[in-house]
Amino acid sequence: MKEIKVGLLGFGTIGTGVVRMFQQNAEVISQRLGAKLVLAAVADLDVTSERGVTLEQGVLIDDADAVLSNPDIDIVIELIGGYEPARTFVLKALENGKHVVTANKALMALYGKELLETAEKNGVSILLEAAVGGGIPVLSSIRENLCANTFSDVFGILNGTCNYILTRMTENGEDFSDVLSDAQELGYAEADPTFDVEGIDTAHKLSILITMCFGTWVDFESIYTEGITRITSLDIQFACQFGYQIKLLAIGKKVDGAIEARVHPTMIPNTYPLSGVRGVLNAVRLMGDFVGPVMLDGSGAGMDATASAVMGDVMSLSRQIISESKQMTPPLNYQTENITTLPVRAMEDVCSQYYIRFMVEDRPGVLAQISTILGGQDISISSMIQPERQLGGCVPIVLMTHDAKENNVRTALETIDALETSKEPSLFIRIENELA
Repeated sequence: MKEIKVGLLGFGTIGTGVVRMFQQNAEVISQRLGAKLVLAAVADLDVTSERGVTLEQGVLIDDADAVLSNPDIDIVIELIGGYEPARTFVLKALENGKHVVTANKALMALYGKELLETAEKNGVSILLEAAVGGGIPVLSSIRENLCANTFSDVFGILNGTCNYILTRMTENGEDFSDVLSDAQELGYAEADPTFDVEGIDTAHKLSILITMCFGTWVDFESIYTEGITRITSLDIQFACQFGYQIKLLAIGKKVDGAIEARVHPTMIPNTYPLSGVRGVLNAVRLMGDFVGPVMLDGSGAGMDATASAVMGDVMSLSRQIISESKQMTPPLNYQTENITTLPVRAMEDVCSQYYIRFMVEDRPGVLAQISTILGGQDISISSMIQPERQLGGCVPIVLMTHDAKENNVRTALETIDALETSKEPSLFIRIENELA
């Protein structure tokens, strides 16, 4: 039986899952491939910690270059994460004629173009299913089953940490900081959760989805990115009263030849499927011109789910090696030479409905003053909640707007926040009412 040798860079949580799958499912993998996958080398700086799996003598090494330079290794799995040294290692693997599988969304978001061009130049492939959605087959669905569709938009709940926090805040009325601490204790959040709670991780994944769906490279810095740290249990309560859930949403749209690329807390109606995605689960919703709306949801992270996606890519490349064929399906859905660079719409030009909360003194005329300022910026109110008066105290005024331009909303709120009666900076959350 033909053997295909694989090298693994990074023996952390996901790497451990990959090794477990190699070992536990070896028989079924061979039956489906008609070949034997051999884990020839695992490289990690830490070669002493116990991972709960056993490797043959000499397989675990601390020298990545020994994997990258080994002429017998056909496929390299990169699970180091981050930008460097991952970028250098992947480039070297490709230049040495090795196929690459990666789960590194940050690497692909910033250096995807360079890596794909290097792969093509050297006659090899790079696959990245695990980079978006963990175990959910999002990229392969876009690249294969749905590839004849023209997509108008893509929405995603792409970070399990944020979704877990917002779910707990919604269901139990807990505060952000308390839930974050629990999430860290449970292993759902990193000790430094910045990439998650500030939306950066989600933006990395959105960059890949936009290229897959719209055939355009997106400068990561041009993606508007806002996290969930300002969301309070009070805002979630008001959202529920209006019939909405708050989710950290990745939004990609193609509108009039330009791309909307944004990540931010978003209110979506309770009736929409995305609003029911709870806990650490992820989901992606696509709109194709022929297939219509499609939603894929499931485990977006974790050892086993991500290992499943990694091994799926390894098996896909193995079939390519066995058949001695060139890659038939481009990794990002478009032939690289056909991926363009469309303009990204400035956030100030985006139109949306808005939830706005003001904290103001409880005195006559305040609401009229706010309404006048909003009207001066062509912002009309669709509905409002004003709790019982607290004479002499500070009260929230909460309203929903009709469609308005982001720049106008920001201008109006800057003026309102400067009023003597405003006691806290106003907060606004964008609303998506057009999801099918």
